[in-house]
Amino acid sequence: MKQFVDPDLICPDKTKTLREGAMRVTGWNLGSSSMALMELSALAKAYHFSLDVPVQDLPEGIYDILMYGADQQVDMQYQTRSFSGSFKKTWEGYVNNLQRRYGTTTSDGVKSDIQRLMCNAPCDTCQGKRLKKEALSVRISGKNIWDVCDMSVDKMCDFMDDLSAKLTHTEHLIADAIIKEINNRLGFLRNVGLNYLTLTRTAVTLSGGESQRIRLATQIGSALTGVLYILDEPSIGLHQRDNEKLLNSLKGLRDLGNTLIVVEHDEDTMRAADYIVDIGPKAGVHGGEVVACGTQEDIMAEPRSITGDYLAGRRKIEKPLIRKTPTDKWLKVYGCHQNNLKNIDVKVPVGLITAVTGVSGSGKSSLVNEIIYPMLANTHNGAKHVLGKYSRADGVEYFDKVIDIDQSPIGRTPRSNPATYTGVFNAIRDLFAMTPDAKERGYKAGRFSFNVSGGRCEHCCGDGIIKIEMHFLPDIFVPCEVCGGKRYNRETLEVKYKGKSIADVLDMTVEDACSFFSAVPTIYNKIKTLNDVGLGYIKLGQSSTTLSGGEAQRVKLATELAKRSTGKTCYILDEPTTGLHTYDVDKLIKILLQLREGGNTVIVIEHNLDVIKTADYIIDLGPEGGNGGGTVVCEGTPEEVAEVAESYTGQFLKRIL
Repeated sequence: MKQFVDPDLICPDKTKTLREGAMRVTGWNLGSSSMALMELSALAKAYHFSLDVPVQDLPEGIYDILMYGADQQVDMQYQTRSFSGSFKKTWEGYVNNLQRRYGTTTSDGVKSDIQRLMCNAPCDTCQGKRLKKEALSVRISGKNIWDVCDMSVDKMCDFMDDLSAKLTHTEHLIADAIIKEINNRLGFLRNVGLNYLTLTRTAVTLSGGESQRIRLATQIGSALTGVLYILDEPSIGLHQRDNEKLLNSLKGLRDLGNTLIVVEHDEDTMRAADYIVDIGPKAGVHGGEVVACGTQEDIMAEPRSITGDYLAGRRKIEKPLIRKTPTDKWLKVYGCHQNNLKNIDVKVPVGLITAVTGVSGSGKSSLVNEIIYPMLANTHNGAKHVLGKYSRADGVEYFDKVIDIDQSPIGRTPRSNPATYTGVFNAIRDLFAMTPDAKERGYKAGRFSFNVSGGRCEHCCGDGIIKIEMHFLPDIFVPCEVCGGKRYNRETLEVKYKGKSIADVLDMTVEDACSFFSAVPTIYNKIKTLNDVGLGYIKLGQSSTTLSGGEAQRVKLATELAKRSTGKTCYILDEPTTGLHTYDVDKLIKILLQLREGGNTVIVIEHNLDVIKTADYIIDLGPEGGNGGGTVVCEGTPEEVAEVAESYTGQFLKRIL
């Protein structure tokens, strides 16, 4: 693969005119007296086109000239404060100009700007096969090494079986040991549910769960004994159909004489475990104890164990007694052919919760994250996302915005925390600025910010921690010795509200803050939403870098819940149950229902059956992963999907419905 400048990224919206800024090229600002405008005006004069016509309506061939340059020289007229005159110049074209500058610039900033307009394309010489023609000319059973590696694991298994059947006695003596080793390794990948992957798939395109399972397959293949393996939620991104394969692989590692410690919320994994250690009883300050340990029967017998309650059936997530039915409003997307999607038409009911299901690699993310979200974000949010491949869409007008609530961090530095992300910190600072102490000293709200000079501790610049560089070792962080990690200077900390300083407030848990600010609606309402989504145990000022993906996602959900709903928002969530206990999944479902009750639309990619059974509508993709997926297996209510024998999701739904 090699990088090249993509014309579609330079001009993503061809309905705009050149003067309106259709070309997203840094440094080509079309101001009234800019050089870029003068050059474009001269080009337009020479080739007889207008800068005020949408790019899609320009005369034939003009778009190619704009992108790739012109053969003839153009008489350029320049009139600036420092220069006036004219001379002939060949128009280089946006693509050629950026490609040349990318190869010659020494500026990281310029390189970074140009990279945003680039994408990967197969090499012209090897066509993306990475090898010389001499290496590719060697063939076995009519296929070269690239052809074989570009097959899915399933197809390669079939190829090896066919090959083995065709070999002569002499060829068997040469190849049997190699074929056996290949089949063993392919079998390991199959056993962990990765039969849809091709061996040429690049590592950066794999999900976290896929990468973890490849490493697991490698360890199974090594056949080591006496090893302690630690796995953190290996079932992430795994459909129930493949979960059994994963569990069999783990048992195989155990039976070799190894010890496995698995951090997991999945019920099937817990039931398959030989020994369970249940930590709790709840999260944060309410957890940290060993509630119970032993077999699943021991866990179920412990009354303090929430995990035991769900395993024993004392608690469970009920399916809705009455399901909301679709109205006549639908978001319809036609001709979806991104990645492995096979030109499918999809319809999503407006104002309901839709679960997009299917085995790993069936095309769920391609549909939702690469087609539906970018399309709605570009239309309603003013975004500039690269659109996935589809023909057309109807029903976009039923929404006024789209919000993608993922599990990415709410901030990359210790300065970001739940209080700043939700916006409640602004109201808290205003409250402290209204106290008699603050008014007497002349302190404004800015005094209580740790991001600007004035009230913060200048020794740590408001971080509360000091970074110590260890050169050849990872950096370490220690509390600031001046402020003791409180972020503020002594004068600021002397200002109190109800006996608490601003640092004391940031150190409160959400649960405590609800009680503390119960008389201040502007603050209480926002903090209460954090408590409602099950985050009562985290601290208001807790660094975003210490929050898990599930916690970060729920902070984002709380932020949206605190806003005034328009009733026309589309919320998109990709596997929101990742890292969540069944107790927290129950709370998550209540939040999704709350969003729906406000008239909003929720689209959730999910494998968790508790979420799927409470959805109003299901779009099940598949039937397999990779090339074997990309079609709509079935769609409808959970009850309707459960009756479709061809649907793997339906088969598992039927058991619990």
